[in-house]
Amino acid sequence: MTEVGLADTVGMLRRPGVRTRHTSSGLGWDRLYLSTQQEQPYRAAFDPAPTSLLILHCSGPVTVRRGLGTEGRSRTVPAGGVFLQPAGRALSVELGGRLDTIHAYLTDEALRDANGGRPVELSEEFGVSDPLAEQLMLALESTLRSWEPSARTYTDHLTGMLAAQLVRRHGTRASAPPPAPSGLSGRQLAAVRELMEQRLPEPLPITDLAGAASLSPSQFTRRFRASTGRSPHQYLLSLRLEAACRLLRTTSVPIAEVAAVCGFSHQEHLTRVMRARLGTTPAALRRSG
Repeated sequence: MTEVGLADTVGMLRRPGVRTRHTSSGLGWDRLYLSTQQEQPYRAAFDPAPTSLLILHCSGPVTVRRGLGTEGRSRTVPAGGVFLQPAGRALSVELGGRLDTIHAYLTDEALRDANGGRPVELSEEFGVSDPLAEQLMLALESTLRSWEPSARTYTDHLTGMLAAQLVRRHGTRASAPPPAPSGLSGRQLAAVRELMEQRLPEPLPITDLAGAASLSPSQFTRRFRASTGRSPHQYLLSLRLEAACRLLRTTSVPIAEVAAVCGFSHQEHLTRVMRARLGTTPAALRRSG
């Protein structure tokens, strides 16, 4: 799939007063573009974008004006406030002071998938509080800041959760609550596990795992958790850790190589996960036989 990139921001992040810190460019994220930056005061109009934009204010308070003339509205937005601009709508906005932000540009596909395949219409928001969306944005930013390719499944999971929150909290059309999720069939679960084991060293997008079960990403994530009690990321991490433990106990392959072939970003990543989950380290496990 095509990566969501800077071109999908219709110039908002190309303004001279934007000092970019981190972006998801080049990471292959196909449902979300994430960027963190400091923005200087500005007034501008932007063409309709193909993605829906959620902005988290990381500093403040700051005055924001949305719209022009008598149609415009001003609001003083504190740190933690969010700004939501639906896809396909032109935007006129004025920022009254310097501001640290996280921008998340979500594709229509991500939102539809979170809504059971149905079209989604989001509301225009600014200055509102959404604690769950805030925490998801911060988790995505933290993952981006210390990016490891093995976290791809995790970021896809966070993206799906963020899309679901926007649909639930900021959708303009109420929809029936989704039915309680049923689990994967034995054949589906076996196919997913086989794909995980075949591609253990690789970044593994949720879309690929969902494809193995012939489901949409959101359907797959719900049904996978219903079957296993864990998210795909947690399950995959357990498989990687099991494989690493087998190699450490039965071979003399260097620990750094064990980490690489089992899907960990580096030896320190393997050590961190093993200490957190098993209370030991790769070297200690190998010595214990």
